[in-house]
Amino acid sequence: MDTINDLFSLLSNFLWGWPMIILLLGTHVYLTFRLRVPQRKLLTGIRLSVQKDKNAEGDVSQFGALATALAATIGTGNIVGVATAVALGGPGAVLWCWLTGIFGMSTKYAEGLLAVKYRVRGEDGRTYGGPMYALERGLGMKWLALLFAIFTALASFGIGCTVQANSIALLASETFGVPTWIVGLFVCLLTALVIMGGVKAIARVCTVLVPFMAVLYVIGCVVILCMNGAYVWPALKLIVSAAFNPSAAGGGFVGATVMMAARYGIARGLFSNESGMGSAPIVAAAAQTRNPVRQALVSSTGTFWDTVVICALTGLVLVSSILAYPDISYADGAALTKVAFSKIPYVGAPLLAFGILTFAFSTILGWSYYGESAVNYIEGRRINRFYRILYIVALFFGSIISLDIIWNIADCMNALMAIPNLVALLLLSGVAARETKKYLWGGRLDDVETLTPDEK
Repeated sequence: MDTINDLFSLLSNFLWGWPMIILLLGTHVYLTFRLRVPQRKLLTGIRLSVQKDKNAEGDVSQFGALATALAATIGTGNIVGVATAVALGGPGAVLWCWLTGIFGMSTKYAEGLLAVKYRVRGEDGRTYGGPMYALERGLGMKWLALLFAIFTALASFGIGCTVQANSIALLASETFGVPTWIVGLFVCLLTALVIMGGVKAIARVCTVLVPFMAVLYVIGCVVILCMNGAYVWPALKLIVSAAFNPSAAGGGFVGATVMMAARYGIARGLFSNESGMGSAPIVAAAAQTRNPVRQALVSSTGTFWDTVVICALTGLVLVSSILAYPDISYADGAALTKVAFSKIPYVGAPLLAFGILTFAFSTILGWSYYGESAVNYIEGRRINRFYRILYIVALFFGSIISLDIIWNIADCMNALMAIPNLVALLLLSGVAARETKKYLWGGRLDDVETLTPDEK
């Protein structure tokens, strides 16, 4: 097992190295300019996300689709992941993470657009879509679509299931003294109650859970920033200067380089918001929307909330805390986060624990739908119930076993998901540009488009 773990560790480091970072960030920048900077319509996307297109095709509301996607993307990476980036790349990593979110909005926009453009209505009456359908129907690459679906199904048992259950079980055990197997059973029960109801049940839970947990976490960050008030502006200046001159951070960050700050900041940003990975468009395809561009705008706001807001707030909290409390050790990302939140009297540690628990549970719900959709594409709806049962069983085992090898396998599957999705995004960028020109820049955002390209 050690040999297998080492193999996947090497493969993960290779797949998430500079080639993947350059490919993803390059796609973000390319689509930003190819689509004429759709980030300019952020406020329109936010407005559409809270409106209902009741008469439009789809299974869930636009906000339901956005909340489900956010449930899968807002996770422990927003908390511990950012802290790890700061520990390894210095304060400047926060700026690179933030820039990744800004440009990543255009990729998430294009993913949502293509998902709705090429979605289909199944025999069961449900709406299905995502990169596998764009690859098959838009490019005729059925083999690559199958590969994406396989990688997604495998990834769902890793990053979306076992590792999240393990995080919940360990945190509950360390914080409240509850045995991991009891936590595992409880997580299995809660998950079963939700996912057995399908995408509509998942969306209903996420529309309540995601705003609540995100707002509570943001309030915690704001409280810490108020406590660190005298250090917030110096922290902002340090984040900007250290992104291009890491030695400006001083102390233990002297060994950091611009390349290290960029690498860890970009990598954590990409991994956090999943722009370009191909997961979020799977649920975006189920949204009730009258044309592809409306949902594309709503989808792009997911990256804004995840990275531009939550990750940026986390980074600012951590850097200001380092300046305010020089005795804090920032060599360990998780420890740095705990120390920063513990500065809030009485409720700081429980607030952080609650944030991690809810973030991890929401990720379990979101990824269950991604995996089920991928399995449905491969084998059809007849094994959906079997997949749900297997997913729930995997949750329990994830709660009680060591997961080093699972983490490495999951990282590999996530990277392998991104490759077919990026192929679809780049080769179909002309379609995305044409639809954007027609609906967004042509002033036809309220026009109705039929369900599938074959019907147009």
